[in-house]
Amino acid sequence: MRTGETVEVVRRRLTGEARLDLGRHPVALAFDDGVLTMEGELGDVGAKKLALERAAAVAGVRHIVDRLRVAPARRMTDAEIRDHLRDLLLEAAELQPVARAGPAPAGGPAPGGPDLRLGSLGASVREGVVTLDGTVPSLAHKRLAGVLAWWIPGVRDVVNGLEVVPPEQDGDDEITDAVRLALEKDPLVDADAIAVSTRGAVVTLRGAVRCEVERAAAERDAWCVFGVDGVRNLVER
Repeated sequence: MRTGETVEVVRRRLTGEARLDLGRHPVALAFDDGVLTMEGELGDVGAKKLALERAAAVAGVRHIVDRLRVAPARRMTDAEIRDHLRDLLLEAAELQPVARAGPAPAGGPAPGGPDLRLGSLGASVREGVVTLDGTVPSLAHKRLAGVLAWWIPGVRDVVNGLEVVPPEQDGDDEITDAVRLALEKDPLVDADAIAVSTRGAVVTLRGAVRCEVERAAAERDAWCVFGVDGVRNLVER
């Protein structure tokens, strides 16, 4: 396909997804030599992941430059986001082996370095985008840190660059375990009421909850997990 045709096919794929609501959240597209650039602000993390998945499935798209952001639930400064992230990482019992508080560096963060360093975890915040770096001992640790970052209401995107050392084999079972952990950590959700399964990185949620707020929170938790490409929310209320 020619450049214009590829862009048009991607746009049709995106327009066909009601969740994206392109009338309210437009996405700019540019395509050159197999590289698709996507830029805009979508309604939530689920919409962002859906947009990327739909675009990646178009023939001829070999790589995506992801400049999509998520509309924040609340406006926060980068410093506020950093402080919230620090507290969440330190409070998570599962992350205690890797996230440890240390003395703040004199004069603030080093130029070009992470804004936050907790043990082997590092994080930088720029215009609402959290970038995680450093090393963790498991995929579960990597995914939990990413979910906690997404939970901060001012966050517009999370780039999860944490390296798992030693490397682990990933798969649907690992994603399912991570989603279950996210549900258990969420005070808005009764995790015992929701069954989780994963096939081909698409998570299915089943069960019954008390209200629409809880149902929506469970779906958002699943979308926040690194490696999840889709969510089928079959939870009833």
